[in-house]
Amino acid sequence: MGFFDFLKPTDINAGVKEALATPGAILLDVRTPAEYAAGHIPKSRNLPLDCIGDMAKDYPDRSCAYFLYCQSGMRSQQAAAALRKMGYEHITNIGGIAAYRGRLEE
Repeated sequence: MGFFDFLKPTDINAGVKEALATPGAILLDVRTPAEYAAGHIPKSRNLPLDCIGDMAKDYPDRSCAYFLYCQSGMRSQQAAAALRKMGYEHITNIGGIAAYRGRLEE
């Protein structure tokens, strides 16, 4: 990751495609449970930002590829930074579901 990579806009649609093509990858929605229940990306799992400290309990593999999203990309950016500090090696913030063009599950 280059120094200025944080300035590049995220593309959630490309990120979802990459997540689904990456063997063993986990797609995490860091929105609230109510937001997740209202509609989420298929095959994603919900881990709200305020529960990110519990990540190791549910997802102990720090070498797994994790792809994070939220509503706009801000909470997933915060979650990604926190997970990197916790020692997770492959964290990708794919942005906000508001720009997602695929179908949603409820």
